[in-house]
Amino acid sequence: MLRAFFLIFVLVTIAWIAVFGFRGQKSSKPEIEIFPDMVRQPKVRAQSELDFFADQRGARKPVEGTVPIGYDMPLPDAAGAAVDAAGEMAMHPRLGFSEGTDYYNTGKMGANWGTGIPLEVTPALMQRGQQRFNINCAVCHGPLAAGDGIVKQYGLATVVSLQDDRIRKMADGEIFNTITHGKNTMMAYGPRVTVQDRWAIISYLRALQRSQHASAADVPPEDQAQLEKKVEPEKK
Repeated sequence: MLRAFFLIFVLVTIAWIAVFGFRGQKSSKPEIEIFPDMVRQPKVRAQSELDFFADQRGARKPVEGTVPIGYDMPLPDAAGAAVDAAGEMAMHPRLGFSEGTDYYNTGKMGANWGTGIPLEVTPALMQRGQQRFNINCAVCHGPLAAGDGIVKQYGLATVVSLQDDRIRKMADGEIFNTITHGKNTMMAYGPRVTVQDRWAIISYLRALQRSQHASAADVPPEDQAQLEKKVEPEKK
């Protein structure tokens, strides 16, 4: 009993000295950081000096030829006048992130979600939408938007299938809003994907949805005859 008392007394004394014995002691040596986490970061703070460069300025000029994210350089048309990258975007001269309160920037028509693509759906827009979808969306939702992306194999089981009837019947403006602000475990892509690219993604998504729920009536008449010719030999 006495031995246990002395053992507890020694342990308490050591703990007391460790906690309070060195308080207020000053040293010129760097402090010991067992878990520094993000206290020390290799980054440049605004308006601060940096010994890495000869002029000791942390703020550097942008690399020549670069443009801010979300800004597309104007392209010359046949007449030499500057037009934007889409060509049909005269009503939205600056391609970038959401700036206004109209349907193009918010997905809303008044107080309700609107429906329709506020751009001319061209092959170029669809190709852009496919590219942006594969970069930003396919990792979670899968290449066919069936909710079977690579992240689902690593435990993210909350990914929704964009082929569900609920999403297929959802207004285009509401999908635009979800891309912009995120929902549940999906982060906001508004700061990362430009407005035009969001509409391009929605255009491609609608094509994906239709491709997975298509019927014979969706095949153009000129292609139906050719399709029937291919099916008949297979039956024989």
